[in-house]
Parts: sequence; structure tokens; C-alpha cells
Amino acid sequence: MTMTETADSDVFDTGPDDAAEPEVPPDDLSGRARGPQRLLMMLLGDYWFDRPEALPSAALVALLAEFGVSEVGARAALSRQSRRGLLDVEKRGRRTYYRLSARSLGHFTDTGGRIAAFGADGAPRTWDGQWSLVAFSVPEQQRAVRHTLREQLRWLGYAPLYDGVWISPHAREEEVRDVLSELGVATATLFTGTPSALSPAAGDPLSAWDLDAQAAAFERFTRRWGVWRKRAEDGGVSPSEALRARTELITEWRVLMTHDPALPPQLLPPHWPLAAARAVFVAVYDALGPLAEFRVRQLIALHDAELAGLATHHTVADLAKL
Repeated sequence: MTMTETADSDVFDTGPDDAAEPEVPPDDLSGRARGPQRLLMMLLGDYWFDRPEALPSAALVALLAEFGVSEVGARAALSRQSRRGLLDVEKRGRRTYYRLSARSLGHFTDTGGRIAAFGADGAPRTWDGQWSLVAFSVPEQQRAVRHTLREQLRWLGYAPLYDGVWISPHAREEEVRDVLSELGVATATLFTGTPSALSPAAGDPLSAWDLDAQAAAFERFTRRWGVWRKRAEDGGVSPSEALRARTELITEWRVLMTHDPALPPQLLPPHWPLAAARAVFVAVYDALGPLAEFRVRQLIALHDAELAGLATHHTVADLAKL
């Protein structure tokens, strides 16, 4: 049993909690379901990853306008993300330019790998029957810290067995320590073990996850984006639609990732629908990439034709190599 001592810091957070965002109707490809800050970082990560050149603010405002974000909202997002160290800023006369900071690039490298790996076929996962548990206490006046901690634990595959007791079948102590340290959470205990036999309704680790709800979420994703898969294959998607749909697609995929239990196969119900959802994700994300890139280049070209040609897109296989 280990007590974790921590220091004050912050973590990479591009906006509101994904889990708190409303489900988007199939015909709504606007940016209303995402905060402008998160949307900005997603677009730069998707189409301007690891570019040393900085983009003019007007081009980034135009990109966000494609999702219904006002100029005021777009410039506020740029300002906040630069203050947080997530964007590097350059001044050239009266014009301001932005690019992803080294801190942001590190985040996207990790996230891209996770996105590519989620649901991928591989060697059967073995499990030794040990559960990893995190118990923590965060004062009521630090609600923002508590909220961020919960979301970071979800991202690592943990779920709440009780309010301040989170559990996972995966041993990720080092990553949890990093999160606790970054958030300055000093009152925390990490340990690994096997739960004692209790009544079926009491303390079962699997009760931390709603497997029925998660399976239904995968099935909804497959139905919704299966339609887009057919449209993309038939050539029935415009560049503007492709950009907005592809961003919506990866947003929903990340929500599924955050709430997926990532349980060993022996703990999952039969016919778990993740594989079907992943097949649709890969097909649509890759198929819409060239059209979305074309639209990004069009929007950047309105403000800098030379830089516009440098925009690019990733396939899922590319994300795995970040």
C-alpha cells in the first residue's frame, strides 16, 4: 500500500468534459457540442501536427467559423490556449500567428496512439485476476481538481466503484501517480489486489461499469457512422461536410474510449460490439481525410496561400506511428 505525495501543477485539458457533452443528432455537424478551445486543438492536431510554421490567427478563426464559432469565441480560444502554454505565439507587425507548443505535441503523440489502438485486434489480453485501486480525497472547494482527476482516471481505464474509490483491471500505477502529482492531490492511496468474496450485489468490481450502456453506445456509433461510410464510398460528401463530419467522428470516438471499460475478454459479455464500431471508425476517418484536408487548405488559403499547401491529414495507421 503506497501513499502518493504530490505537487501543484496542471494537466493538458482542452475544454469541457467530453462525457458531459450532449449526444449530437446525426444531421448536426456544427461545433455546438464542443467548446471552441477543444475544437481548436483537435483541428490543429489533425491537420497541422508537428508543423514548425505558425498559422495566422485569421486562418484559425476561419477554421473555427466552419463549425459555427463566432470570431469573438475563436479569438478568445486562441488567447486562452496560448496563456496555458498549449499554443506558441508569434507577432509579425500587426498580425498574430499560432502553432502547437511542444507540450501539446507530446499530448497528441500519446492520444493519437491510444485512438489508433482502441479496439484494434491483437494478441488475446491475459489477466492475472488482480485489480488496481485508487482511493483519494479532494476537498469540496477544489471541485475543478476533482472533476479533472475523475476524467483523467477514466482516460486511464478506471471507473468509480464508490465516489472516491476507483478501480481498473490494469496496473497503471506510474500513470496514476503522474496524474495525482500534476493535479496536486496529496491524499491518495494506490494498491493492487483481489477482492474478497461478497454477496453478488456488494462490491463486485464489474459494477463500476454499465456494460449494457456501453454496448448500446457502440451500436449507436456503428449505425450512425455506417451511413457516412456508405456516403463516403459513394462520393456523396463535400469537402466542408467531410471536415465537420470527421471532427465529429473523432469526438464521438474519444467519448467511447473514455467510457469503455477496456476489460479483459473473460470479463466481457459475448459478442462485444467494439470491433464493429472500430471498423466503421477506421473506414470513415480514413475516407474523409483527403476531402477534409482539402477544405482546411481552402480556408487557410484565404489568409496565406503558401501555408495552405502544408496542411495534411492522418490516417488511423498514421496515428499509430505518432
